[in-house]
Amino acid sequence: MATFLYRLGQLAFRRRRMVLILWILVLAGAGVGAATLAGPTSNSFSIPGTESQRALDLLSQRTGSNADVASARVVFVAKAGTTLSATREKAAVAASVADLSRLPKVVAVSDPYTTGAVSADEHTAYATVTYQVPATDLTTTDQDRLLAAGHDARSAGLSVAFGGDAVQPQAGQSASEGIGLLVAALVLVITFGSFVAAGLPLLTAVIGVGLGVLGIQIATGFLALSSTTSALALMLGLAVGIDYALFIVSRYRHELLRGRTPEEAAGRAVGTAGSAVVFAGATVVIALAALSVVGIPFLTQMGLAAAGTVLLAVLIALTLLPALLGFAGRRVLGRRGRTARDTEAGQVTPSRAPFGERWARGVLRHRAVALVVTVVALGMVALPALDLRLALPSDASAARGTTQRQAYDALATGFGPGFNGPLVVVADLVGADQPKQAAATIGSNLAKVADVVAVSAVTLTPDGTTAIWSVMPKSSPTSPATESLVHGIRSDAAGWRTDTGASTYVTGTTAVGIDVSQKLSSALLPYLAVVVGLAFVLLMLVFRSILVPLKAAAGFLLSVAVAFGAVVAVFQKGWGADLLGVSSTGPIISFLPILLVGILFGLAMDYEVFLVTRMREEHVHGASAQESVVLGFRHGARVVTAAAIIMVGVFGGFVTANEAVIKSIGFALAVGIFADAFLVRMTIVPAVMSLLGEHAWWLPRWLDRLLPDLDVEGEKLTAMLDGVPDSSEQQAAEPLVPAGR
Repeated sequence: MATFLYRLGQLAFRRRRMVLILWILVLAGAGVGAATLAGPTSNSFSIPGTESQRALDLLSQRTGSNADVASARVVFVAKAGTTLSATREKAAVAASVADLSRLPKVVAVSDPYTTGAVSADEHTAYATVTYQVPATDLTTTDQDRLLAAGHDARSAGLSVAFGGDAVQPQAGQSASEGIGLLVAALVLVITFGSFVAAGLPLLTAVIGVGLGVLGIQIATGFLALSSTTSALALMLGLAVGIDYALFIVSRYRHELLRGRTPEEAAGRAVGTAGSAVVFAGATVVIALAALSVVGIPFLTQMGLAAAGTVLLAVLIALTLLPALLGFAGRRVLGRRGRTARDTEAGQVTPSRAPFGERWARGVLRHRAVALVVTVVALGMVALPALDLRLALPSDASAARGTTQRQAYDALATGFGPGFNGPLVVVADLVGADQPKQAAATIGSNLAKVADVVAVSAVTLTPDGTTAIWSVMPKSSPTSPATESLVHGIRSDAAGWRTDTGASTYVTGTTAVGIDVSQKLSSALLPYLAVVVGLAFVLLMLVFRSILVPLKAAAGFLLSVAVAFGAVVAVFQKGWGADLLGVSSTGPIISFLPILLVGILFGLAMDYEVFLVTRMREEHVHGASAQESVVLGFRHGARVVTAAAIIMVGVFGGFVTANEAVIKSIGFALAVGIFADAFLVRMTIVPAVMSLLGEHAWWLPRWLDRLLPDLDVEGEKLTAMLDGVPDSSEQQAAEPLVPAGR
């Protein structure tokens, strides 16, 4: 592996113009493809195998309706002392309904006075607006016109608020990416002391992210991708793209300071640090691609898209980056670095050991105390995760003061908490001997179920094969009582089928949310088994050890628990929410836990691979188990610290995003990366490695013979190069790779 990458790095360095032109052509081709093939994104998703999805499929089959069209609820609230039945108020509502009916792309608007959509106290009413296109096809102009349609009602003194997917904020650019890049640039300049060295990781990361996002846009022309897919790929692509380039540039500078020629330094940097990049990237790709085992298509799409972006980051780091190093040469060292000599070469004796070495020696002196204190501290932060509640995003999670939240609260006040999350009950009457009687019986049984406030009149499809009811729960959509109600109706439906011959299903937004949470919960353990199992094998190949991969997995689980605890504390309990601009708290987005596990696992293994690979390299080259830990930190701690700060900055920047989903993902990843890098990998890892000693590198002989030797630490490469005159010492030596023009 190391030898192949060494040759690849030298080839890219020599053929730098050709490599650069090829990547420019690829980027241009992706741009043309995105401009001509891109299609719309979608906020809808299916959950195959669940009862709510079967009901939706049945409705689509029997009615031919398109559930993906946009809709809005326009809520009218009379001021104190008046009612909506008064002549002036009634006329104002009628005028607004007429204005709504004339909006472009609107196919229907319900009149609250004819549909019974007026509260019992006549203080609240709502009109339902149905569009002919999905919400993603609505422009900001369409939304502005919708909001302006309430002018007549407001002029009459009514409060008007708008809810539904038609008024969801359009996905757009925020300061997230800029904040992440700014933090990354600052850290890179401080770390390298060179604007050239700092600019290379940023440039390659932006190119990789650009290609990834353009590829996703091309895919939207053929697949119905979620609107958050690009955001996730952008978030991950920036983080890993910068980090992978950071490690290779750092090793390139290290080799230059040892007296290597730029060409030789590039080859050795890609051959050593590049090996770690390959396996670190592989763990991320495995974790993301394994999201497909969950069985929810939109999560599979998000995982594969992000995995593709990570793969691009690896390819760019191994090919484009050494080519750019060929153009930069020794300028990556900065002014002071060009005349420096690496202390390992024996020319300079440092007046003070590097911080990483001093930190490692301090941890090793107090390894037991450091291990216990760190684990206890992380455990305390993770405690709020025990109260984790999950739900799908809705207007209830919108920020206070927004029109969506005002509409949600007004409807809950006027019609009851359960009004915002009605259940849709569907009965398949094909198997019933007397369909109409079966529908009447089921409707009567629904009205008798505890915690049901009201059941609408039955609606039959034209062919009489399907009956539909709207059932209003007593409690709010995210209440545990509503979840119990859904399970209760489904349990009773088995008996109703025996009595009537009709199959009854429960669906609707609330039921879909419950089904998603259950499906994700049941898939979490198999997902963890697949991810951890594959990564364990991969890390065993890298480190040729059993205990090191086990330690890595245990540390990851601790980091995930901390991330869960922090998210629950802020986004669910509201602790410190104002400081982070979280204006609304509630249940956590239902797919966040499994998505967080997948992403954080891959990223946590990055630090494990980068840091412990250097320990392994020192140990293979003769250092003792204890000294290899210190030397690994001496060379790797600074760059791992810089990489972690960059990732925390990139992910933390997404806390400024407008979308609550992106905000919570960015926060969870920032906290998880911080805990994993600075507490788990920088404190727990050296303590455990010191306690294990030589046993850390134990591998049964029979297994050692079975596993292929991938030479990740570059031992074979070093032996080969030591037997051949170095190009820095003998320029006429025959190159390992044919020279380019």
